[in-house]
Amino acid sequence: MPEGHTLHRLAAHFDKTFGGGTVHASSPQGRFADGAARVDGRVLAESEAHGKHLFLGFDSGEWLRVHLGLYGAWTFGDTDGERHLGAPRAGAGTRLELVRDEEGFVLPPAPVGAVRARLVNSSGWADLRGPSACEVLTEDEKQAVQDRLGPDPLRDDADPERAWRVVGRSRTSVAALLMRQDVVAGIGNIYRAESLFRAGLDPLTPGRELTHGQWTRLWEDLAGLLRDGVRDGRIVTTLPEHRPDPDVYPVPRSDSFYVCYRTGDPCRVCSSPVASSTLAGRTLYWCPGCQGGSRG
Repeated sequence: MPEGHTLHRLAAHFDKTFGGGTVHASSPQGRFADGAARVDGRVLAESEAHGKHLFLGFDSGEWLRVHLGLYGAWTFGDTDGERHLGAPRAGAGTRLELVRDEEGFVLPPAPVGAVRARLVNSSGWADLRGPSACEVLTEDEKQAVQDRLGPDPLRDDADPERAWRVVGRSRTSVAALLMRQDVVAGIGNIYRAESLFRAGLDPLTPGRELTHGQWTRLWEDLAGLLRDGVRDGRIVTTLPEHRPDPDVYPVPRSDSFYVCYRTGDPCRVCSSPVASSTLAGRTLYWCPGCQGGSRG
């Protein structure tokens, strides 16, 4: 599932490519036909992300909310080339030669697969496949969704103290709390494991056993890692001194993480074998040497 940095990149791309222009909306698959009709012909006024939710705001005062879930992805066709954002293997394709109709709108290719929603304007097109949620909301309905979410470290309005009020009183492990979108929005399995390693925290530590200082440092590190992810379009959590070749850039995927997907491999810092187990249906990774292993 895409983590928070991907959604903020999506919002920025929609602002750049579709913002301020009239959008034609359709649902080639048919499942989003009513919603598409509500925003068809409207101007995309603003785009924003909150955690793993993307909100596209139109001049009608309505919002398209998309949650990609495990399988959702956007495919874009514009002058920068065809790109896939939100898919497990995101990347850039070759430069596209765009064809436009008499009104100046791009003529996209025939839909491939089950395209839930298609947005088209004079700059390009965007196809959405496989989301867990795709709906048009009023302003009040959008706000209700956001009220259920925790603070997003990438948003200017994020309040880490709001999350701390939950974490600092909870008997639940910090690893489980970080995956709760009503506690901290946008954190997924990779950011969860990697941030706890970087903090030197046993992932099974109950939230109420953390100090306020530990929480503040964890939050600030998460915010920095997420900002790096927005900038780079990928997650890299290792420091140069912990990579085989600190001068290689871009960082190879094999050197990008401390513990994620490295079960049994030697820790990059202490050489202990990286451990993993299942927690709340997801694989948790940690280093028993750097983070403690007595709880698990």
